[in-house]
Order: sequence, then structure tokens, then C-alpha cells
Amino acid sequence: MDSVVYLLPIALAEDGYDTLPVYIAEKINLCQVFFAENIRTARRAFKKIDPTFNIDSREWYTIEENEEASLELFKQCIKQQKTIGIVSESGCPGIADPGQKIISCAQELGTLIKPISGPSSILLALMASGMNGQFFTFNGYLPIESGEREKKIKELEKKATVDNCTQLFIETPYRNNSLLNALLKICKQETKICIAFNISSKSEWIKTKTVADWNKQIPEIPKEPAMFLIGR
Repeated sequence: MDSVVYLLPIALAEDGYDTLPVYIAEKINLCQVFFAENIRTARRAFKKIDPTFNIDSREWYTIEENEEASLELFKQCIKQQKTIGIVSESGCPGIADPGQKIISCAQELGTLIKPISGPSSILLALMASGMNGQFFTFNGYLPIESGEREKKIKELEKKATVDNCTQLFIETPYRNNSLLNALLKICKQETKICIAFNISSKSEWIKTKTVADWNKQIPEIPKEPAMFLIGR
């Protein structure tokens, strides 16, 4: 039997496991080997998904930061025709999360890859924002240095408003409010900004307003994972 690689989603929030497809329990039990961004997180998640899941009967490897160190181990598992699961700490592997290089390796080796649907903060925020979902860009983190950050925000605002291309980005949670303040200071009054945090949890909060409207009552964003969008 040839090797199969499953791309396994993890809940975005501790109280958001009901957002995962029911059949994910079947898929994790098929896997003999796991490559995980965080092994401890993955083990705990799989036990929540299926309390009978046998952690100790599987092989576990960490996806290294540059992923290159994981490739040889991954290739060996493919050669041994093992069923492999790839999992990030939350959300979907390879989407603004580790896993891309070893998935690319599986493609090069002609291995069967099975992506399993699950929550993505990028897509869920975009869906709820009311902004253009046909043409959008995820930009990751913005520069930390204030001058570079201002330049980048102006660049993203121009792309969003002139090209009608929604711009998405994130920030380290403890800097959420400083980023929002920078956006409200730099962007034009008519520009729309969406703030989304605790996506898929019971405290989920997703709102879109113009800069002018946000300035009437600036929210305090908790130190939690948040997504920011600029658009029309």
C-alpha cells in the first residue's frame, strides 16, 4: 500500500472543536506518523476529538522552524509507505502555518495528499467581513518599526481601495491595540477596516466599520489571536 498524507485541521479555539468535521476522528486514527508544529498541542487536540485515540502507538515528529530538518524523516516515512498526518498548532497546515515545505516534498514524490476541511481564520474573517472575497491577499505580519509600518499600511490601503483587493494581516496579540491605533491614524476616514478575534470561539467578535466610525468608539482588543482586514 502506498503512503497517504492527511492534512489535518485543528480548532482555532479551545471551545471551538464543534467546528471540526466529525469524520476527522476517522482520519487521525488512520495515521501511523504525525508531523506537528507542536506535538503536545496535537496530542491534546486529538484526545479531545477522540478520547480513545492511542497516542503512544504513533510516531511523532516536530515540524522544525525551517522545515528542512524534517524533510529527510518525512521522506523515510514515505519510503516506508506509512500513513502520515500533518498538523499545525491551530487552523489548517500550510495556510499561514508550517507544513508547506513537507507538503511540497510529498507533491514532488507523487504521494497521495488528502486535505481535510477545517476552520481557517483567514477565510472565516474574510467571509464575515463583507469585503471582496474574489480578490484578496494575506500579508502575514506588518513591520514593527513605525516608519516602515506606516509605509506598509499606506501601500495596503491603496491596494485595497484602488484595486478593490482586500488586504488581510495579523499581529502579535499584545500589539493588537497599537496596530489598530496606527491603522486609525494612518488610513483615510472612508476606508473600511474589519477586526476579527477569537474566531470560532463562543466569544467570537468580527466587525467592519469605516475609520471614521471606528474613531467614534475605539474598541479594546484582547491579547488574543486577531485578524485585521482593509477593504471597500
